[in-house]
Amino acid sequence: MEPQMSHDLSLAQQHAWNLARTLMTPVILFQSDDEYGVLPADDFDGADLVILYEYDPYLGGQPVL
Repeated sequence: MEPQMSHDLSLAQQHAWNLARTLMTPVILFQSDDEYGVLPADDFDGADLVILYEYDPYLGGQPVL
């Protein structure tokens, strides 16, 4: 699955939560350069990305530090 990208963090957070609830699987919100992306956690391959949040459809969003 291709990540959804945005320059707006608030919009990316909304997409992340929506995707997690739609797929009923955890997703990650990451930053790459000046863009934010959303990707199912299972599709993350360890690329050089800064993971900001993980959204779980049962627990909500939690920052990743």
